[in-house]
Amino acid sequence: MSAGAGFRRAAAVLLAFFFIALPAVAQQAPAAAVSPAEKGASSPAIRMIRFGVLPLGGTVESRALWTPLMNDMGRSLGMPVSMYSVPTYEELDRAIGRDEIDMAFLSGKMALDAVMQRRMKVVAQIARHPGLPEHRAVLLVRKAGPLNTLEGLLAQPEKWRLARGDSRSVTGFIVPQSQLFLPNHIEMETRFRSEFVGTHQATALAVANGDADVATNNTTDFERFRQQFPIEAERLQVVWESQPPPGAQMVVRRDFPPEFQARLQNFLTGYGKAKGARGDAEREVLKSLRAAYGYVAADDSALLPQALLERQLGRQHAMAASWVNEAAREQRLQRIEKTYAEQVETLRSAAR
Repeated sequence: MSAGAGFRRAAAVLLAFFFIALPAVAQQAPAAAVSPAEKGASSPAIRMIRFGVLPLGGTVESRALWTPLMNDMGRSLGMPVSMYSVPTYEELDRAIGRDEIDMAFLSGKMALDAVMQRRMKVVAQIARHPGLPEHRAVLLVRKAGPLNTLEGLLAQPEKWRLARGDSRSVTGFIVPQSQLFLPNHIEMETRFRSEFVGTHQATALAVANGDADVATNNTTDFERFRQQFPIEAERLQVVWESQPPPGAQMVVRRDFPPEFQARLQNFLTGYGKAKGARGDAEREVLKSLRAAYGYVAADDSALLPQALLERQLGRQHAMAASWVNEAAREQRLQRIEKTYAEQVETLRSAAR
């Protein structure tokens, strides 16, 4: 058995143990935050919050990172906050579609989809501090591997094994595809020798352990990876960085009463701002979530950069694809422009 295979088997056994030993958060989440009788009321009594989070290294790690913030939110709101943590973007997407999520921290792509479906609205985003390095997508390769330059990757993509993020991941898929691969006439899904799809932690481990040759990732998660897996991280190097991509967003259910949405927003924007021991503890929580400067208020218009990015990616695909005739390509381009116009109108209306 290879070292990579042994690692994967051990990881699978460990993950299985955790799923057996710990309560099944996603499967056992309460069916609704509001009772059927309350749904018809103009201001329903909200008894709990089901908070969905993007997978990081895995469901267990996500629980550990987000639980302190969830506990503080519950104390502030005077109600329980349960975590809905799942291992894939797809499962979280489906949970939102089934109205099993009341509030979530989502990638720009997932947040845009949730807002356009009229299920969610943006209330906050991570605060950025001028002068600090901005969050960016990156490509990772091994320092001592056969592939150690960007030029080598772009010259013969079919020679290499790719580890990438879910197609809903902004830095794991959308930005590398749009800013690097498609401009170089490379389709990530079809041009590589093989591909593995996983979390940012899993893709970095795949390259570090020799199970893949190149991985998509981002500066924030790679820094977390350095702290958790220093030996494996030392084997890796960054060969490409993107322009700063659209950020992740905090969203809440659109049908929540406005006053309750405001309470949630006030909790987020005030978190970590207090002086003394409580503020110090909250700031440590924010640091662990890679949100050292806390959260700032935002609305749906914060997703305009994501809508523009998706328009750009759609046009790139349309221009690179083979079509029966030019009229078919033009129809596709027109549909892309129509979708983008609808998104812009919907997102801008939130700021009026």
